[in-house]
Amino acid sequence: MISSQNHSCSVVLVFTGDTAVFINLVNRFTVFTIFVFKFSIMLISRQIVDFLKTRIAKGKILVITGPRQVGKTTLAREVTNQLNLPTKYFNGDLQEVRAQFAEITIENLRNVIGSHAVLIIDEAQRIENIGLILKIIYDELPGKMILVTGSSSLELGDSLYEPLTGRKLEYHLYPISWNEYTGSLGDFDKKAALEKRLIFGCYPDVINQEGDEYDVLFNLAESYLYKDIFALVNVRKPQVLQKLTRALAYQIGGEVSYNELSNLVGIDKNTVAHYIDLLEKAFVVVTLQPLSRNLRNEISTSRKVYFMDNGIRNMIINDFKPLSDREDVGALWENFLFIERMKRNHYARHRVNHYFWRTHAQQEVDLVEEKDGAMKAFEFKWNPKRNTKLPRPFDKAYNVASFDVINTETFEAFLT
Repeated sequence: MISSQNHSCSVVLVFTGDTAVFINLVNRFTVFTIFVFKFSIMLISRQIVDFLKTRIAKGKILVITGPRQVGKTTLAREVTNQLNLPTKYFNGDLQEVRAQFAEITIENLRNVIGSHAVLIIDEAQRIENIGLILKIIYDELPGKMILVTGSSSLELGDSLYEPLTGRKLEYHLYPISWNEYTGSLGDFDKKAALEKRLIFGCYPDVINQEGDEYDVLFNLAESYLYKDIFALVNVRKPQVLQKLTRALAYQIGGEVSYNELSNLVGIDKNTVAHYIDLLEKAFVVVTLQPLSRNLRNEISTSRKVYFMDNGIRNMIINDFKPLSDREDVGALWENFLFIERMKRNHYARHRVNHYFWRTHAQQEVDLVEEKDGAMKAFEFKWNPKRNTKLPRPFDKAYNVASFDVINTETFEAFLT
């Protein structure tokens, strides 16, 4: 209990379990006003923090990419806070910040940076010529420790990467991973926790605002889903892009044909490919290529498209029914497992190639990982009682090192 008092009233703040009750006693009128707030914010440790702390002082510019609202700003501050050095923070979303960097001269940059040893440039893709600016700072004002975040590789790819060749280290921040999430829960009901993540996804605000997941996801989708695409690319028909995204949301876990999508949304297949590429660069979706090297009847032209987050996918189709009432549980399960495996591999710095495999005879493998020439194969099954065998043509053609069926009883080992 914390108490504060003056001549006219006393204020008491009481914390009771997971609720904070604020009682304002107005002595003269003896009126109680009670405000009740949720107090359930989870402190989730990000797996990549310690690794980035070892890299910030190595002399390279750290570039952290990832979707908006996944915690890049918080991560950048956490990485730099323990340096105990003068730090300057710039938010590229602000016009006044962009104006500060408009004049690209050493004198101006020296004035903007001042004596700060550490620089954080948030949403760097919004600052024109950011790659050239950082190159000049790196080359002409040596000794600065620089951490840059970006929510889209659309402009970062053109304006950042080429000028910073040999000067940067790039890392990706995803929505909260299953390992990060469960590591913050203590004792928990795994089944209930898994259902929440399959339906509502893993964005930090979604996890921290339990009970308000729909509103949080609605605001994320409305405010950020296409923001960078529309800001950086001339999309002639935004409604067509949104229609395509919805069509993709209904096909997660399955192969997509650009020809079929072209007929469905009313644009040519080259525009379909272009729009999917934009969605991928904006971190909305991830595409998976087919493995086709040895067999004549292997599928080679179709793709699988996964969403970066299950909650965003479900928001796009406006479906948050419980798993027991859904027909797309298998698709949600596959989307969740593939994205979580990507997170796991990236944070562990496992450099692997990902594919799926299928033949025209409908033989298939959900996920193939290739590292140093060795193949690992995985099949995703929601029902632990369902089993499957590795297709013999695949095993014979690729000499698979291992094959595992990933279900609700085995998935945690797959993600650690």
